[in-house]
Amino acid sequence: MNDSVETSRRTTARIVWDTADKYLRNIVDEEDYGDYILPFTVLRRLECMLADSKDDVIKYVDAFAGMPQHLIDIAVKDKFGLGFYNVSPLDLATIASVDDNVDKSLKSYVDGFSNNIADIWVSFEFNRRAKVLADANRLHAVVKHFSTLPLGPKELSDTGMGDVFEDVMYRAFNKKGKAAGNFYTPRDAIKLMVDVLIANDDDTLARESTARSIYDPTAGSGGMLLIAQEALKRMNEKIDITLYGQELMPSAFALGKADLLIQGGRPDAIKQGNTLVEDLYEQQTFDYVLSNPPFGIDWEVEEKSVRGQAQTPGTRFSHGLPSISDGQMLFLAHCASKLSPAGKNGQGGRAAVVSNAAPLFNGDRGPTAIREWLLEEDLIDAIVALPPSMFYGTGIPTYVWILDTNKNAERKGKIQLIDGSGQWSLLRRPMGEKRREMSAADRDLVLEAYKAFDLADPSISRVMTPDDFRFQDVPVYKQARLRARFSDEAVEALRKRKDFVDGHVAVLKSLDGASWNALPKAFPHAAKSAGLKTSAGLVDAVMQAMSVIDESADLAVDRKGRPVTSSGWKITERVPLSEDLAEHMAREVVPFSPDAQWDAGKAKRGNEIPFTRIFYTPRAPRPLDEIDSEVQGLMGELIDMFKLVSDQ
Repeated sequence: MNDSVETSRRTTARIVWDTADKYLRNIVDEEDYGDYILPFTVLRRLECMLADSKDDVIKYVDAFAGMPQHLIDIAVKDKFGLGFYNVSPLDLATIASVDDNVDKSLKSYVDGFSNNIADIWVSFEFNRRAKVLADANRLHAVVKHFSTLPLGPKELSDTGMGDVFEDVMYRAFNKKGKAAGNFYTPRDAIKLMVDVLIANDDDTLARESTARSIYDPTAGSGGMLLIAQEALKRMNEKIDITLYGQELMPSAFALGKADLLIQGGRPDAIKQGNTLVEDLYEQQTFDYVLSNPPFGIDWEVEEKSVRGQAQTPGTRFSHGLPSISDGQMLFLAHCASKLSPAGKNGQGGRAAVVSNAAPLFNGDRGPTAIREWLLEEDLIDAIVALPPSMFYGTGIPTYVWILDTNKNAERKGKIQLIDGSGQWSLLRRPMGEKRREMSAADRDLVLEAYKAFDLADPSISRVMTPDDFRFQDVPVYKQARLRARFSDEAVEALRKRKDFVDGHVAVLKSLDGASWNALPKAFPHAAKSAGLKTSAGLVDAVMQAMSVIDESADLAVDRKGRPVTSSGWKITERVPLSEDLAEHMAREVVPFSPDAQWDAGKAKRGNEIPFTRIFYTPRAPRPLDEIDSEVQGLMGELIDMFKLVSDQ
């Protein structure tokens, strides 16, 4: 986007937002400004789109009076190429030309839109919000303001209008704190996701009669669907694209449906509903799936439904369930389940799903099981780390999972990790938590690394196998070195036993300093010589009571010859399944603890994707003299400041 276009877009967005400061202040809570501005922005854009053909459409529809509504809709679509229309003689300018009955006129005008977009106004709660403004005597001013805005296709392209929506939505949702992060994704992030998503589909996309389906189960305002469609159209302007979306939040649904309509989409391209509870496209799979599910979403409300669905093997949630406090992996599993299966022509479904770091390594049983399913089915094609401070509502690290049901031959059984966290540019004007963006050049670096695959620069790209992410946690311990020592504490501990008598005390003293390993024979022999009886239980108790650590002693074994582990030294070593256990221990453990032993039979299996650790590069510490010099300089500055204060 060049500077003049950027300036024009921001100017238009600012003019739209001026409504808030001029007409909503002291009438509407500041955090709710967007709930009023966005519906009127949508209304004005739709009005401008229909303006040139409206009179002809009204006459045409009048001629079909009495016919079923759905047949009229089809006729208008065939005649004028319109997926929606308005049959009211009113428009915003006409309503603004008089100041009587503005609320009634506005309602009549909105009711004039075709039924297939009526749910937009219901979801926006348009009539209720108009009444709030009317009761405050502000509705006329708002209608007049929007009636003059240049939001027609001649003034703003569909893409330009999308940019205006992005700016206005940011302003609106930023007033609600971090709510923007719940259902709105910045366009630079979406463009990267789409670039990677279609990178391996170049040849088939260019063919004649190519068709693709795109789905977003957390559609928000529809930005992902529209940007994906735009990218595919650039590659093949004749491509047949069908968009599908589902969104829970009413305002986001209304905005998304309107934005898709504005850009020529079907009126029913986005459906409203809770994706976790009910998949409104249950029997369908798709060529491309994009999603930015909200981070850390609590799914307690959906728990009963989700757990019920999970009981059926092979369904979307049957592979594992995350903790109630974080439902990201439910959406990840859902997206994987919506991918078209591999086809004979090499085509399959591909997904790009945003997450925070938790799904990479969350060790709970549910997330581990979901990751194992994705690894086992070879569905993970790549994971891309995005720069921090990329999203409006959060500055935390974010990642994009690229899933694929039909990987290219060289990618089968492989997973590419791409560290794009350093590829960013500063925004000229921060937008909430979003202080960085990925420019076209930044995105190209990531895209080229993806295409290069195992030939990419290893500083930003690593190609791994599933077993690199699977591990076994192996218990590692030291065998104790013990000596037999007599002590009053040992005697007191043994007096609690009925088979220990006073005569045993002298026997214990005679064994002071003896080899601990010899006690199983030495103690009964010495006791027998003293005319005392011993039991196996007493022998074990004596060995425990008289044991003290002595690193010069032999390695300890119990009376059955089994190694005795040191109670003060035990670790768990995580060993990738891609590594030989003995070789790993010889390299990573034995050099630092020669006496270490391990029990492979007690190892526990798991998986994680330690993204940060894989790309970690140790940095040499700063020289001590440099640090000392800096400290001395700071101390001098502090002394000078104290002197200045004392002189005053």
